[in-house]
Amino acid sequence: MARIRLQDVAERAGVSIKTVSNVVNGKGTITAHTRAKVEDALSQLQYRPNVAARHLRRGNSGMIAVALPELTQPYFAEIASALVRAAKARQLTVLLNQTDGQAESERAISDGVDMPLMDGLVLSPLAVSAEDLRHRMDDTPLVLLGEHIGDEAHFPHVAIDNRAAAQTATEHLIGLGRRRIAAIGAKDPRSGDATPAETATLRLEGYRRALELAGIPADPELVATVHDFHRSDGADAMAALLALPEPPDAVFCFNDLLALGALRALRDRGLTAPADVAVIGIDDIEEGRYSVPSLSTVAPDKRAIAETAIGLLLDPPEGGPGGTTGTAHVVGHRLVVRESTQAATAADGGSTL
Repeated sequence: MARIRLQDVAERAGVSIKTVSNVVNGKGTITAHTRAKVEDALSQLQYRPNVAARHLRRGNSGMIAVALPELTQPYFAEIASALVRAAKARQLTVLLNQTDGQAESERAISDGVDMPLMDGLVLSPLAVSAEDLRHRMDDTPLVLLGEHIGDEAHFPHVAIDNRAAAQTATEHLIGLGRRRIAAIGAKDPRSGDATPAETATLRLEGYRRALELAGIPADPELVATVHDFHRSDGADAMAALLALPEPPDAVFCFNDLLALGALRALRDRGLTAPADVAVIGIDDIEEGRYSVPSLSTVAPDKRAIAETAIGLLLDPPEGGPGGTTGTAHVVGHRLVVRESTQAATAADGGSTL
């Protein structure tokens, strides 16, 4: 079957090829009547744009790369999904990569090693250094996700305010009348590259700030370190906290997977949340909505993270397409209260902060 051309659509609609092109590409000023005629013709003829040819004319590939540490982690999987949707809306195809948080892998991807021609790269680095990125061997536009490196690498980056998010979570627990509040997620010195150290540090600072503002003394024995941000780490840390002479009455976990592990540890010991220990996390992963009890959390605006990152690739800030500015772009977060902190309130919403 022959490919339907713009000329065919123009003849069917009784307009010029230029008018059809403007409708297809969202350009120009076109009356509602004319637009309706063109869109009707496009539908009747089942026109599909030749995306490959369009990108060749524009001198780009129509593809971007996304490199994330662990695609098995629900948070990164959901971020990947949001990035794919945001890229698709801009008629871009995404090549997805997993770095395992290893410096060698992050360096190779940022240098374009064994990568096809790309219009941009979104990288969530955990191990590569700012020096590595400043001397990368590829000039493909680069946007970073998260706190690691940040302004030091002179590339735009997108993140939430992790101090504020952690403070929000902890203040919620304080507002419930809890006073012996533990934190699970501080960096274990034995951790490998895959542990997000900067994120852990900022969330610990937010936790401590909330306690300080409430006049609650910080108790070092209530800060549990973890090797990684996985369910098993949360379960092990919760077990250790429950073994204390005076266990906590609430726990702020630095991500939802840690919190889900903590809930499992409570259940294994015949305890419940929030009756015995209130539990809250950060990330708002899908799994937390269906856990028993459902998990209270602080939800990053994943859609905003994705759309901001893709926007920065296509419309880079001042400093050139290679990304020579370290401008931080902070997106919002909101508190989502569910059963793990307020059994009588299984709300799936929350206030936007």
